[in-house]
Amino acid sequence: MKSSPPPSTSEASREEQARDVCLRLLTVRARTRAELEGQLAKRGYPDDVSTRVLDRLEQVGLINDADFAEQWVRSRRVSAGKGRRALIAELRTKGVDNDIIEATLADDEPGAERARAERLVADKLRREKLDHDADDVKVTRRLVGMLARRGYGQKLAFDVVKVALANERERRRV
Repeated sequence: MKSSPPPSTSEASREEQARDVCLRLLTVRARTRAELEGQLAKRGYPDDVSTRVLDRLEQVGLINDADFAEQWVRSRRVSAGKGRRALIAELRTKGVDNDIIEATLADDEPGAERARAERLVADKLRREKLDHDADDVKVTRRLVGMLARRGYGQKLAFDVVKVALANERERRRV
């Protein structure tokens, strides 16, 4: 690796300012390299200064896109019940590399997403009125829409809602 000449004092102070910006942003929450790069660009820092600062932050372990992706996925599944598609989209907007996204989501068990969708639907369904059969269409549409907004596939959403609705009707009859 070719070493670059030492930065001038004004460049060094710009690097220090850029590092301070990154550290302030990282104290609020973990961020990806791309997010920090975008913030530095927005504030007018030249690419070479940004690259040196971000490389150093990566070396000391303050920026790690793979760790970020794992934490993000775990958090969004628990707090918002997000499905695979939504998680992929969110990570892409955060600037996480596709290989990291795939590696992060690769160990997801096949039935885990369905189980999360079932829990979400069951929680919502308990609060629904099911007085008439006509309510089923409205409730189905609402629940499938909720799952779709959270990144679950249409086929899975309809299947989960259909089964949950039938189970809830049976439970209420007893």
